[in-house]
Amino acid sequence: MACCTFFGHRDVTCDVKDKLYHVLKILVEKEGVETFLVGNQGGFDAVVRKMLMYLKEEYPHIKYSVVMAYVHTKNRFHIDYSDTVFPEELEEVFPKWAIDKRNRYMISKSSFAVTYVQRSFGGAFKYKRLAEKKGLRVINLAEV
Repeated sequence: MACCTFFGHRDVTCDVKDKLYHVLKILVEKEGVETFLVGNQGGFDAVVRKMLMYLKEEYPHIKYSVVMAYVHTKNRFHIDYSDTVFPEELEEVFPKWAIDKRNRYMISKSSFAVTYVQRSFGGAFKYKRLAEKKGLRVINLAEV
């Protein structure tokens, strides 16, 4: 069963939803992707999470998890965390390195990465490059 992860900027443009929907449909229907791992750090992650919840209604066999970098003790935004996971590998990680370790974990579990990277610096760019280096098939929505 193929797995896909996501990396993108905190801020996203309005057109990303339609592009994301079409790419996800292709991944499910033509590439056999059934598992999706997404972070929870910014705007792109939020759009992906909402789209995966929507897509699950159309494709009930798919699974998705929001992979947490930290264990949150306060729920500032009253978010439903029922679709989240906290990998064992992150339990003893110093908070400064938690996002990096989480993102590397998601890459290690995936064969696809959908990104939204518009510039050649920053975290989204770093993990897009790492996914490419690790041999994942990367689809950058900013170039679609």
